[in-house]
Amino acid sequence: MTSAVSEAIDGVRDVLSRAGESIIVAGKPAPAADGRLIETCDPATGEVIASIAAGSATDVDRAVAAATRAMGPWGDLSAAARARVLYDIASLIEAHAEELATLETLDNGKPLTESMFLDVGIAAEVWRYYAGWCTKIGGQTLPVSPPVGTSFAYTRREPLGVVGLIVPWNFPLLIASWKMAPALAAGNTVVLKPSEMTSLSALRLVELANEAGIPPGVVNLVTGYGHEAGQALIEHRGVAKISFTGSTATGQKIVTASAASLKKLTLELGGKSANIVFPDADLQGAAQGALTGIFLNQGQVCCAGSRLYVHRSVHDELLGELESAAREIQLGHGLADGTEMGPLISAAQRERVEGYLRSGAEQGATLVCGGQRPEGDLATGNFLTPAIFSDVRDDMRISREEIFGPVLSVLPFDDEAEVVRRANDSEFGLAAGLWTSDVTRAHRVAHQLQAGTVWINQYNMLDPAAPFGGYKASGYGRDLGEESLLGFTQTKSVWVSLD
Repeated sequence: MTSAVSEAIDGVRDVLSRAGESIIVAGKPAPAADGRLIETCDPATGEVIASIAAGSATDVDRAVAAATRAMGPWGDLSAAARARVLYDIASLIEAHAEELATLETLDNGKPLTESMFLDVGIAAEVWRYYAGWCTKIGGQTLPVSPPVGTSFAYTRREPLGVVGLIVPWNFPLLIASWKMAPALAAGNTVVLKPSEMTSLSALRLVELANEAGIPPGVVNLVTGYGHEAGQALIEHRGVAKISFTGSTATGQKIVTASAASLKKLTLELGGKSANIVFPDADLQGAAQGALTGIFLNQGQVCCAGSRLYVHRSVHDELLGELESAAREIQLGHGLADGTEMGPLISAAQRERVEGYLRSGAEQGATLVCGGQRPEGDLATGNFLTPAIFSDVRDDMRISREEIFGPVLSVLPFDDEAEVVRRANDSEFGLAAGLWTSDVTRAHRVAHQLQAGTVWINQYNMLDPAAPFGGYKASGYGRDLGEESLLGFTQTKSVWVSLD
């Protein structure tokens, strides 16, 4: 381990030392009710960096009870007062940006530059965006049908109550912010359940929320396993809504488990996003966009552009550029200088990705580059070199199933109608991209693609104002934007007799 990495870790020792008391209920940290712990490891080295509390149904019960009690104090605050708290959280995130980014990189493995500018930077903007919404949530006056002058009707937007927020391991701080900020802006209280593999930034975020002056119990944290703490949160009758980001398979289980209490759900699930390069595209820009689209965060991105459709006339040229660039990507510890790609989250995830690499070769695809475990100093981590396949068919597993790793499938196409049909021939519909200099074609194709987000001549662009979510098996409901905020409210119609 280099001195720079050691110094970075030393900077977050205080947070690591508090990880065993990562059950935060009504503003007070505590260990799990039964005292169990979960080791969290640095995926770049395999070393244990901390142990977090393994929360259970007992801890969830306490958290939901505290959140229920806090609905009164939080609701009693004016919208402007709630806004000030959210603004203060945004400011504290920025003030502690280096600390939060270090925790995220240490826990998740992604390069520090990604953690700093993407995860932490956008997280602060999300909190600031929803702080502005607090004072702008309103209803409507309605032109109802009874005789004029006899009745007046209007609507109110009211909070749901206690909401459960279940966050994945690939963007722990960012997605926690995506869910917490709109839920709180709308007047709800929350119980946050991060992934057991990446809970450190969530712990620090909740601490900062309490430091910002949020009333006790408005934000509660229960760390632990999905099948224990997560399941208890989903089934709890005191929880009005679950907002979940994760795999489609887990999302399907949540639908079933929540049915008894008829919870509201927002589910942002898996993806197998198509990225289309037309012959008139700026190939240099398309190549860079394709690399970002698949290798950001080691390919562990739900909207990763893992299916790259390239017009046959420019296929070989673009493939050559992608191969050259992929071979130059610098692997390393996320906290080390010069690192462009870190490790996968776990040994199990690396083995899963390697299974897809074997499947691609067995089904006839050509591995152009990558897909190997590096030797030397990186051998102890969960590293894989960035992989590119050519000669891929649409029916191959690597072309149809979500790999969630640094594996790009390059597929040729001949005409627009064909590639739109092939891009849409997927159970998923989270995102898509297209590259062309023809503005008419750009909009025509974007309108035909079955995806919740379509990027034109760019990829992986996000903004707090732009809704994000999927079609088909990629889920329903939206994070970000006004749609997310309204998803944390319920509408009440009020009738007043004027007689």
